[in-house]
Amino acid sequence: MQGTVDGFSYGLVTPVVAYLMACLGGALGLRCTTRSLLVANTWRVGWLALGSAAIGSGIWTMHFIAMMGFSVDGVPIHYDMATTFASLGVAIVMVGVGVFIVGYKGATGPALFTGGTITGLGVATMHYLGMAGMRLHGAIQYNLFTVVASVVIAMVAATLALWAAVQVRGILWSLGASLVMGLAVSGMHYMAMTGVSVHVQGSVTGNPGGDTAAGIIAPMMIGPLCFLLLAGVVVMFDPMMVMGRPDWRDAQEAADHRSDASGTRTPSRSQSLRVRRPFGRQEPRRAPQDW
Repeated sequence: MQGTVDGFSYGLVTPVVAYLMACLGGALGLRCTTRSLLVANTWRVGWLALGSAAIGSGIWTMHFIAMMGFSVDGVPIHYDMATTFASLGVAIVMVGVGVFIVGYKGATGPALFTGGTITGLGVATMHYLGMAGMRLHGAIQYNLFTVVASVVIAMVAATLALWAAVQVRGILWSLGASLVMGLAVSGMHYMAMTGVSVHVQGSVTGNPGGDTAAGIIAPMMIGPLCFLLLAGVVVMFDPMMVMGRPDWRDAQEAADHRSDASGTRTPSRSQSLRVRRPFGRQEPRRAPQDW
């Protein structure tokens, strides 16, 4: 017997909240990735890791908030905790691989293609692994066209997001890019869900195993939500992120590393700002200032 599938059990509440979470994770991840390009290599790993975790957590949270609105008429839906946790780990790790590739290789064609492909496949894997964690009295079936379309959307969205992280400068441009990224990720999710059908098997009154959506997903989202809040605080209190320009100390240190590797020496900011004074003329001493 074919079950009646409803992806909007709570109306527009779950799609809107899910979209906002995808935008939040994307905005924090893009800003962290942008910041990693403006600092020395010693700090780059930390910013890229923070950005990867923010994007992965935002996408995972978006997916399961949207899934809270998914229901099958007369069929209880439960979730397996181990599989659900695994989908979060896959999202963070595979998004991280793509972000690190672009963070170190730059916005070159091969780097964007490789990073975007890996990141997009990570988003799609997270989605379908999360779906595999569903427990219900029935068999979930997928339409091949919608599966392929959702994977392609995820790959294109990931590539554009990585390009934006490297090329876009300024807080307003990053926010705009995160809105587009959130729309693409949410579109991927609902495109995939349009091809879902459920064939109900046997009795639907027993316990299908696992935990209910409210019993497992809501508590599990506390961790990613807290992390996104922490990442937001880190970004918010980094003045150079808000102002949209690099810290010249970090940029100068990175330039020094590059010049040492090439055998030339780039003058420091204090040297570049030094003004020649006429011979024999003595200027009064000033207290040293912290740039």
